[in-house]
Amino acid sequence: MDQTPKFRCKIWLVLCAFFICWYFMIHNAKWYTLSSPATTFPHQSNPIDIVDSNEKRTSETTNSGGDEVPDGEIDWLHDADQMRALEDDLEPVLKKIKPKPLKKTTTKKNDTDTEKVKPKHDTRNETRARTRNVTKRSCSGRYIYIHDLPERFNDDILDDCRSFSKWQNMCPYIGNNGLGPNLGNSQRVLSRSGWYATNQFMLEVIFHNRMKRYECVTNDSSIASAVYVPYYAGLDVWRYLFDNNTSARDALSIDLAEWLHEQPEWKKFAGKNHFLVVGRITWDFRREIDEDDAWGNKLMVLPEIKNMSILTIEKSPWHGNDFGIPYPTYFHPRTDNDIIDWQMRLRRHRRRALFSFAGAPRPQMEESIRDKVIEQCAASTKCRAIHCSHQNHKCYQPVDVMKLFQSSVFCLQPPGDSYTRRSTFDSILAGCIPVFFTPGSAYVQYLWHLPKQFDKYSVLINEDDVRHKNVSIERVLSRIPTRKVSEMRNEVIGLIPRVVYAHPKAKLEKFKDAFDVSINGVLDRIENVTKNTSSFDFDERFSWKYFLFGSVEKHNWDHYFQYSMNNKVKQEEAKANESR
Repeated sequence: MDQTPKFRCKIWLVLCAFFICWYFMIHNAKWYTLSSPATTFPHQSNPIDIVDSNEKRTSETTNSGGDEVPDGEIDWLHDADQMRALEDDLEPVLKKIKPKPLKKTTTKKNDTDTEKVKPKHDTRNETRARTRNVTKRSCSGRYIYIHDLPERFNDDILDDCRSFSKWQNMCPYIGNNGLGPNLGNSQRVLSRSGWYATNQFMLEVIFHNRMKRYECVTNDSSIASAVYVPYYAGLDVWRYLFDNNTSARDALSIDLAEWLHEQPEWKKFAGKNHFLVVGRITWDFRREIDEDDAWGNKLMVLPEIKNMSILTIEKSPWHGNDFGIPYPTYFHPRTDNDIIDWQMRLRRHRRRALFSFAGAPRPQMEESIRDKVIEQCAASTKCRAIHCSHQNHKCYQPVDVMKLFQSSVFCLQPPGDSYTRRSTFDSILAGCIPVFFTPGSAYVQYLWHLPKQFDKYSVLINEDDVRHKNVSIERVLSRIPTRKVSEMRNEVIGLIPRVVYAHPKAKLEKFKDAFDVSINGVLDRIENVTKNTSSFDFDERFSWKYFLFGSVEKHNWDHYFQYSMNNKVKQEEAKANESR
C-alpha cells in the first residue's frame, strides 16, 4: 500500500506545530524590557529598547548575587538564535525607515581618505573656459593690432564732412557706422531689414567699425599677424580733389607716413605687416608729379606706404601692393537669415528684360564705350535703362536701381571714369548677371571675392568690338542657352554674401561677408611678404597677370592693358630722365 499521502500529512503537522510554537514565543516574549537607548519606529507608539553590545551585561554586574533572568522570559542578550530571529523580524521595518545616503566623494587629505558631499558642477565656468580656448585656437595666426592714430587721421575728418562734396551734403551718410540713412520699403522692392542709403565712398568708415568688433583684435602687437592703420585716406583727399593745391592734398598722407615710421610696430618689418583700407579708386592716390592741376595725392607713391598692403575699391593692374575689395552696397545684413531670405526671394523673382543699363554717357572721354552701349540698349526692345543726369536723379535712388536690376537677366557694366563701377555689386546683389567689356572691371580686381572662372558668373564682350560696332550685345546675350543662364544666375546669387558688408554690430555665423574675405586675403598676403624678404621676381607692370594666372607669359588679354601700360612706361622713363 502506498504510504506517501500519510507521510505528507505528517510533514504538514510538524510544520504547523513549529509555526504555532514560533508564534507563541514571539508574541509572549517581553523583549521590550531590554535596556536603552530607545528608538521609535513609524507606526509604533512605544519605543523599542536596543541594547548596546559594548555595554557590560547586567549579569556581570551582580557577581555578589546579581539578578538572574526571570522564569518564563528569554535572555535576548545571550541567546544568539533568538537574537537572529528578532533581526529577521525587524528587517522589513528597518528598510522602510532607512534614510537615503548622501552622495559622497572621497578626497585625500593628510594621507587619509575622508568623505565629503560633492559640490554642484558649474557648467558655466567650464563653457567660458572652453570658449576662451576655442577663440585662442581660432585666432592663432589671425590676430590684428589696430594703431591708435591721432584723431586728425579719422574722427576729425568725419567732423569735416560738409567739405567732402561741393554739390551734396555728405554728413548724413556717415551715420549708422558709415551705412547712412535707413531705407524704407514702401514699394516692396527690398527685404524687410538691412537696407541703407550707403554712399559708395564710405568703405573706410564701415571697415573701421567692423574692425573694432573683429574677434581677433589684440592689444599686444608682438603677437599680431597684421597691423591695421585706420586712416580715412579717401575722405581726406575728397576734401581737396577739386582744389588746385597739391600741398593740402598731400599734407595728412605725409604726416601719416612720418608718424608710422616712428612706431615700434613699424620697425620689425618696415611696414610690410601693415595694411590700409581706402574708400576711393587707386588713381586718386598715385599722383607722381607736383603740379597743382594734377589729379589726386601721392599717398601710394610714398616709400613707407609702398611697403604696406592697400585695400581699395579699385586697384592698379600694374602695381603689386594694392588689392581690390567690393564697393559698399545698400544691403548690410544682421543675420544669416537676412541673406537666405533675400537669396530665396531673388530665385523666385520674374525677370522680364533680357538686359539693362544704369549710368550716364562719357562724351568727354574719347576711349569710352558708354555712348555705344547706351545706343545699343535704346535700339533694343529687350533692354531697359535708367539714364543718369543732373535732371534725372533715379540713378541715385537705391530702390529705382534695385528695381531695374531685379527685372533684368543681364546688367551691362561698361567702364566709366575708371575700370570699375559700384553698379557691378548692385547688380550681383539683385541677382543680375554682370556683363563686362574689359577684364579690368572685375577679373583682375577682386581676386579674393569673385571666382577666377569668370564665365561662371559673368559675360565678357570685347570693348573694341563694341567701339567699332562689330558686335550686337542683344545677339550675344540671346544666344546663351537657358540652362547656362540659370546656372550663372544661381552662381551670382550665391556670391551675394561675399560682396556685401554685414552690419558692423552683427556677426554672421554661416556666411563670410566681404569684410571676412578681405581679412583672410590680407592676412595671407602679409604672411607671404613678411616671410619672403626678396622682391617680386617679375616686372611689377605685369602684376595683374601674375596674381590672376600665376604667370607673366603672353596672354590674349594683354591688349586690354597695353595702351595704359605704355603710358605708364613713358611716365616712368620721363621721371628717370629728369632725375639724371
